[in-house]
Amino acid sequence: MVEIINKQSAVSLVTRILEEFAMASLKNAGVEGTLTIAFVTDAEMQSLNTQFRAKATTTDVLSFPAETDHFDETPDFLGDIIISADQAKRQAEENGLTLELEVKQLIVHGILHLLGYDHETDQGQMNQLELQLRKQLGIE
Repeated sequence: MVEIINKQSAVSLVTRILEEFAMASLKNAGVEGTLTIAFVTDAEMQSLNTQFRAKATTTDVLSFPAETDHFDETPDFLGDIIISADQAKRQAEENGLTLELEVKQLIVHGILHLLGYDHETDQGQMNQLELQLRKQLGIE
């Protein structure tokens, strides 16, 4: 199950399509579980990025894996993905993509972080898997 929370109103999103895509992404990654995706403003994302990463700028996506001490309550909960809708819209325009495609790419990226991958510290494994999943899901 994927729960979508839209905490912003400036960017129009079709959450049903994104929810279905996130479920397909989990399936293609070979993972069963639930997660939450929240769409926020740049201001809220900057606040979260400052609080959790000590970076006083906005970013496109943050992932918060479930804490293992809560697995007794919800053993299949993977965690939360936060996406700045404002940043996603800017990146889509800069890269010549539709907003939907950009958001789908961010969802895949966020899911891989929930699964423990970290492109900042690995030897390219996350990037390789992300490209593979994008191809499987038709969002190259």
